Amino acid sequence: MSQIIGYASGVFDLFHIGHLNLLRHARAQCDRLVAGVLTDEASCHKGRPPVIPLKERLDIVRSMDYVDEAIVDHTLEKMDAWQEVGFHRLFKGDDWRGTPRGEQWERDFASVGVEVVYLPYTVHVSSTKLRQLIQQL
Repeated sequence: MSQIIGYASGVFDLFHIGHLNLLRHARAQCDRLVAGVLTDEASCHKGRPPVIPLKERLDIVRSMDYVDEAIVDHTLEKMDAWQEVGFHRLFKGDDWRGTPRGEQWERDFASVGVEVVYLPYTVHVSSTKLRQLIQQL
């Protein structure tokens, strides 16, 4: 029987319950979970660099019981990660559903038999909200 490999990527800055939920729910839907941690440069879509250095974000994600392997992710173009990892399911927060990038992932991955799975986004917390809270202190 073949093993289902899942891939979940993110910045994972200011690690919080939303990140944990993504990894926990992703791991429940695959046999092996690889997490991609975006570089500072690839995180530019957020409009600011991460607070936590890449090496520390990698160490945090690697320490999670839900994650079998954590790798550096250099781009939002997930086909590059697929070529490296060979995953069967791409896990993203459902805040990506219906966006141009999410629709592109769906088209790209349909052509190679990879399922894009959207997981519930934890709306009450985000690294952006945490950063704003910290700045108010």
